Amino acid sequence: MKITKAPAAPVSGAGRDYAARLEQAKRQSTFQVLFKVARLLDETAVARFAAKQQRPELRRSHTSLLPHIALEGTRITELSQRLGITKQAVSQLVDDLEQLGVLARVPDPDDLRARRVVFTERGRQGLLEGLQVLQELEAEAARNIGKQRMAALREALLALLAKLEP
Repeated sequence: MKITKAPAAPVSGAGRDYAARLEQAKRQSTFQVLFKVARLLDETAVARFAAKQQRPELRRSHTSLLPHIALEGTRITELSQRLGITKQAVSQLVDDLEQLGVLARVPDPDDLRARRVVFTERGRQGLLEGLQVLQELEAEAARNIGKQRMAALREALLALLAKLEP
């Protein structure tokens, strides 16, 4: 698993000092490193999924939405709140994924005036295929950093998740 880094723009003088301090602060922040690793893994996973499916239409903006959709469906308003973006932006992502056959809007059984976003059969299958890609990336990471370190990382992340989830 090789992830390429874009070349940095040239920085001079005081900007160079700031850039060095910023980079040092980022490296000292465990969560900043976690965010960067997550972004790079997401980019890699989306590219691999597209290559396997021979369908490059799924974008990272789409994958940022998917984990927030419950299997029984989620309202646009709730997705907007979870993602911190407007309802219009969420609706556009849902429109895109509806056109790809991944999502559908269905009546909300709790309020027939409202609609929920749900996974289609193709969407549910895509989730399983996406998780398979992640398992492949995890196996590569285990080969790169060692199985024990990978297991320790998983345990630490699960412990943190247990504390953070409501």
